[in-house]
Amino acid sequence: MVDLTRPQTPDPYPLLPAVAAFDVTSNDVVDGRPLDDAQVADKGDTSPHLRWSNVPDGTKSFTVTCFDPDAPTPSGFWHWVLVDLPADTRELPTGAASGTLPEGAFHVRNDGGRAGFLGAAPPQGDQPHRYFFVVHAVGEDSLGIDADATPAAASFALAFTTLGRAIVHGTYRH
Repeated sequence: MVDLTRPQTPDPYPLLPAVAAFDVTSNDVVDGRPLDDAQVADKGDTSPHLRWSNVPDGTKSFTVTCFDPDAPTPSGFWHWVLVDLPADTRELPTGAASGTLPEGAFHVRNDGGRAGFLGAAPPQGDQPHRYFFVVHAVGEDSLGIDADATPAAASFALAFTTLGRAIVHGTYRH
């Protein structure tokens, strides 16, 4: 077995250009606490409920992501990228990633290679991983990418269009 001992990767969001913060809550994710089995790849693989409010003025759409900076790669691991949610969207129910999306919204393939949500799946015995569920308030009607874009390309587009972020994160360890 390979030894995966390493320092914890910093929270990536304070390292990005500062934007307004707004509120996000979840019936499924408690900030800083272990994820429920439903959000784990081999136990439920279900996207969590998210509800947001107090969004910045000028918001024209939303992007929702789930990022694990603790994956043993230089680039972390994208578990979910949902783009072009209409500006009047304020909630996603549990399991929304595998259901019908609002008109115009679509998934970019996650780092597991599929469109939709991929639950937590850290290597056996690795340090606890953090899963940052982020709602990005976007100042454009569309992020300007298509479903063939990579999560990194979506994140790059967000760097130039994000008006605000709302973050809740859960943890998981095998």
